[in-house]
Amino acid sequence: MGAPRTIYIAGAGIAGLTLALALAKFGLHVVVLERNESVSEFGAGLQISANARKVLDNLGLSQAIAEKSFTPEGIDIFPDARAKPLQTLTLGKAIEARFGAPYAVMHRADLLEALHAAARRFANIDIVFSVADFTLESSGDALTVTAQEPDGKTRKAKPFAFVGADGVRSVTRTRDLGGPDAQYSGKVAWRALVPPEALAGVLDLDRTSLFLDPRFHLVAYPLPHRNAVNLALFTQEKERDLSVLDQRTPRIKPGKDNRLARILDSVGKGWAPWVLSSVQTPIWHTGAIGLIGDAAHAMLPFQAQGAAMGIEDAAVLAPLLAASPSAGHAFSRFAALRQERVKRVQDVSASNGKVFHMGFPLAVVRNAVIRSEGPEGHFKRLAWLYGYDAVQSGKS
Repeated sequence: MGAPRTIYIAGAGIAGLTLALALAKFGLHVVVLERNESVSEFGAGLQISANARKVLDNLGLSQAIAEKSFTPEGIDIFPDARAKPLQTLTLGKAIEARFGAPYAVMHRADLLEALHAAARRFANIDIVFSVADFTLESSGDALTVTAQEPDGKTRKAKPFAFVGADGVRSVTRTRDLGGPDAQYSGKVAWRALVPPEALAGVLDLDRTSLFLDPRFHLVAYPLPHRNAVNLALFTQEKERDLSVLDQRTPRIKPGKDNRLARILDSVGKGWAPWVLSSVQTPIWHTGAIGLIGDAAHAMLPFQAQGAAMGIEDAAVLAPLLAASPSAGHAFSRFAALRQERVKRVQDVSASNGKVFHMGFPLAVVRNAVIRSEGPEGHFKRLAWLYGYDAVQSGKS
């Protein structure tokens, strides 16, 4: 049979570690290069829809995720400071029955730790932390990787393929594939965790809450395993005004909205701001070098699918790298299977960002549509998204 194929991955984030696990299950040797000293993930909450959960369950992570996640009963939608929800979108057991897996929320660090713990159990996965830099030399499918390890030694290898899972600021995309820089979206995410008692009587903590306003939108949901409520507030900021991030508090005035005032007071200056950027590039691969996740298609988080798309990518790419005659063939097939779907998700996410911030009179039309679709209207509208099976797609 000969030695197993070796795949190098840049980035021990959600996409990179999911790919490492998927490849290891096919018997490939995987080396993950990570610049940080340990697995780390910016942010707080993460929504895991059925399309991503099916991939993770297939990798043996069902129990680990169930132990650290929460399944909301629904999504309460509050446009324009309404006291009661305009609509509550059904989640819980109904969405699991419809799409074959739960819709859950969890802390990003908990998912990353579950992936890392699973990766440590594979002898054919080697994660190298504190890698200062790497260089790639490629000619067709011939590839040489050189990496500077933390002990000062130089690692040099000739793997079958190199996968950049190094995020929105991907060096693999910009330096090694000549792709574009990420583009600022005009929006900032303000994230915070607050104790549940701080929002007692403000939110229904069996559900996710979505607040819509022309100036912002806010997503809130409980993370009971962290004894916290995750808050993600999204504002529109001109690039020249990004010094507002230094103040650690968004420029949002609650006015007469007592619920919003309570939420803002619960955080104070404890917000962690994050500039939202996106990546639009047709170049996902050259020769034996390819991209997955945010490195290839970072998107706005307004359909909560950024991590899910990276997880799907891993499930589709792994069998291709295991079975294709060359890395270039695998990456070409991967792009053909993934680019159209990912573009559709990017477009829906960007469109949601506009819909969420509609003002009068368009907001009146938006609200009428939300009301008319009913509590399970999203089952039909998003069946193409949640019903997708990435594991089967990778076998096609």
